[in-house]
Amino acid sequence: MFLEKEDLSNLKIVPVVTAYSVEKTVELTRALVAGGINSVEITLRTACALDAIKAVQDSGIDVIVGVGTVTTPELVEKVAAMKVDFAVSPGITTKVLDAARANELKLLPGVATTSELMFGMEYGYKCFKLFPASVINALGLLKAFNSVFPEISFCPTGGVSESNAREHLDRPNVGCVGGSWMLPKAEIDAGHWDKITQLSKSAMAL
Repeated sequence: MFLEKEDLSNLKIVPVVTAYSVEKTVELTRALVAGGINSVEITLRTACALDAIKAVQDSGIDVIVGVGTVTTPELVEKVAAMKVDFAVSPGITTKVLDAARANELKLLPGVATTSELMFGMEYGYKCFKLFPASVINALGLLKAFNSVFPEISFCPTGGVSESNAREHLDRPNVGCVGGSWMLPKAEIDAGHWDKITQLSKSAMAL
């Protein structure tokens, strides 16, 4: 099971969500969807992340649920068992790819070099996370990659912002971008969901 180019193009903007509480993650997702966003990547960086993912899945919100920071075969198995729509890894390893294949999990593996990209392609992947975008000169890499690997599609994350998201999305080999600029923590802590919805509308207008 693989993500296809069309899957990435359907996402466009993927908010990278840190789950600080189960309840607020659900409300945050609701606010994002109200702003026109159709997906979230909830990262496994906090103790309540798995509970928050389950709560979003059970909420009835019409949203594509992705899970980020999947770094081990054990985490692959956990999120696959939860029937998430896709998972994202910051890097690429044999064990993670083997676990994703064994558990039939749609995975967006992270790459930063040509060798990592070719390694993933050997497994059959055509869609990758390009990370960390701001550190590795993602725009330059995307241009270089497109001339050699025109069949590959990317989701740049890690430093993608409101000011440069459009520039990334304009690249022919970019299907979507991931970021958190529409998720200011102060607004989330205060429960200002209308503000999150407004920022989401602005993001989608890009």
